[in-house]
Amino acid sequence: MWNFGKDYSLSYIRKNRASSASMMAAALISALLLSLLLSLLYSMWAYEKVRITAEEGDYHARLVGAFDEEDLELLKSLGNVESAEINEEESDGENTAVDIRLKNTADIYEEMPEIAELFGIREENVVYNDQLLSLYLVRNPRDPDGAMLLMLFGGVTAFACISLILVIHNAFAVFMNDRVHQFGILSSVGATPGQIRFFLLQEAGMLCAIPILAGNLLGMAAAAGILEGLNVFLRGAAPDRMESHFVFHPLILAGSILCAAATVGISAWLPARKLSRLTPLEAIRGMDGFLLKRKKNSRILALLFGMEGELAGNALKAQRKALRAAALSLTLSLLAFTLMECFFALSRLSTQITYWDRYANAWDIMVTVKDAPIDSFAKTQELPKIRAVSGIQDVLAYQRAEAERFLTDEELSDEFAAAGGFQDGQDGRTVSVPVIILDDEAFLSYCRQIGAPERLDGAVIYNEVRDDRDPNFRKRNYLPYLQEDEEATVLIRPGQEEKVELPVTAYAHQTPVFREQFGVEDYHELAHFIPTSLWEKIGGQLGDAGPDLTIRILTEDRDSLETLDSLEQKVDTLLEKYDVESENRIRAELESDRAYDALMTIFGSFCVLLAIFGISSVFLNTLSFVRQRQREVARYLSVGMTPEGVRKMFCVEALVLAGRPVLITLPAAILLTGWFLKTNYLNIGLFLQNAPIVPVLTFILAIFISVGLAYYLGGRKLLRYSLSEMLRDETML
Repeated sequence: MWNFGKDYSLSYIRKNRASSASMMAAALISALLLSLLLSLLYSMWAYEKVRITAEEGDYHARLVGAFDEEDLELLKSLGNVESAEINEEESDGENTAVDIRLKNTADIYEEMPEIAELFGIREENVVYNDQLLSLYLVRNPRDPDGAMLLMLFGGVTAFACISLILVIHNAFAVFMNDRVHQFGILSSVGATPGQIRFFLLQEAGMLCAIPILAGNLLGMAAAAGILEGLNVFLRGAAPDRMESHFVFHPLILAGSILCAAATVGISAWLPARKLSRLTPLEAIRGMDGFLLKRKKNSRILALLFGMEGELAGNALKAQRKALRAAALSLTLSLLAFTLMECFFALSRLSTQITYWDRYANAWDIMVTVKDAPIDSFAKTQELPKIRAVSGIQDVLAYQRAEAERFLTDEELSDEFAAAGGFQDGQDGRTVSVPVIILDDEAFLSYCRQIGAPERLDGAVIYNEVRDDRDPNFRKRNYLPYLQEDEEATVLIRPGQEEKVELPVTAYAHQTPVFREQFGVEDYHELAHFIPTSLWEKIGGQLGDAGPDLTIRILTEDRDSLETLDSLEQKVDTLLEKYDVESENRIRAELESDRAYDALMTIFGSFCVLLAIFGISSVFLNTLSFVRQRQREVARYLSVGMTPEGVRKMFCVEALVLAGRPVLITLPAAILLTGWFLKTNYLNIGLFLQNAPIVPVLTFILAIFISVGLAYYLGGRKLLRYSLSEMLRDETML
């Protein structure tokens, strides 16, 4: 039995090289793409894990509070705690930062507040490494977008894997269905269903073992090449980006090989099971060709393209199982690419409007000086030296502290009260007070800007509150916040009862010229501006300011990148004894654009990969065009249809297969983009000026050309046969 089956299978493979080659090509290409996809995804996942660990730290959650050695040992003894280590860099004075890793992170957002309560730590002092947790599909209930996006990405990936598996299955089903006639003859001379199944599985193993193994190795090599090519491209677009490299994992290789091998086995078993249920007479009669159902006519195609259109529609219905993976891959890839292009166009437009345009005149160079209290820094000569640099027009140094203030309803302005005030039904409330500490010279300049007395003994209150009745955050409406008759303001240290009373030198309706904004997340925060000399007197009562000092610089030549780069370098040199970070407006905008381009390249490549899956399925389907469709075409030619009519039918099929994703994608993209424009208060005219028309049309054109080429090659090969060759019955080989 083994020798006969082996000889029979080898004989058939040798004498039917074209159909055998199509099966081997299907296995090779599908295994290659499956391995490529899984290798890329795992390498990207590993890259993100390394990047997040390097930037954020290798912890799941962090507790900040008073810890001693006994507390630390108790924490380590908890059942789900894998490790707990003190983070010296994040610890500050009496507060100790403890980085915690859990064995099971699934319930971390419910478990950590309980652990914090056990040690008497407030919930707001629990810090979660949300980015790292999202890689493990742990969803933050307060901000689920990261994990949800990763789950969506995983769903699309799963669909892509299923599509590739279906490519192997469909190609193998076509190959096996061509054998129905032959196995009917074998069955008539005594071959049992078990023997027939053995033949099929044996041929599957002979044909696909080497292509599957080679495809997986080539897929990993292609993944490594793509990642290295991406590194080369992004070195210019995002020079600060950590490079990504191919990461091998044996489970990825094993999973890819097992998926492909299991698919081949199942694909061989299903038609074998179907054959075993046929009588010898039914098998000998044959099952080749499509079963075109007259009752399912394609009226639209018949109206547009005549008889050829109707035949094309019926043929596509008969092929719907074989082409399902291709159609879904093409539709999903085009939809994903279109939505990705629209999303990035909208995101870039939104950033341009809300940041670059809004703050175009608010800064040219921003310098952050690490761990530099403004009261100490102001006593040095650095600020005068920076102001003396040729080409610098204005300098403002500031630091931010946090305080609170209790406001009664009587203190609110008439306009704010008429708009509903705090709308909480209580007689007053405690509001957040950002205290912006300006260097003395900048504070006096701000006083001149708003026409206030040039004094250094009081605070200027930014007396604007956002009208929360209007949800449009693009064009915010502001109301006067307070009555402007109070000559003093009482600030409270957050979380304590200590108070500080300050004179109010002015109520302002504009901020200093810098890129800070207020009332964005907390509509009711009440910003106070004070000079550094006043902060020296009250700082101890209100607590410490933020650790970093910010210096905003305006230049005389504001439109020259070369000038801004030169001045930024000079400022960095003057501050070389400090730990500083600096950026200039023009270069930051260029880097932002490059970052968008890099993201579009990454996500666009994934969409192109999905399209390749669909197109490969179409091409693999055309490899079996001759055996699959020769009798169908022969029938058409025998009743008078011309070769030109057959070509027209194939053209209509290609047009429908490539055009259907367009008909599905464009309306969906228009509706989703319109919804996004509405919810984000973006002008449709501005979007149309920046709409990604060319990339989307290029992607659509590539799909049409690829599908058309596949049908052209298959049709040309088919029409080379004569009518007698097409109608010739199979023989025992």
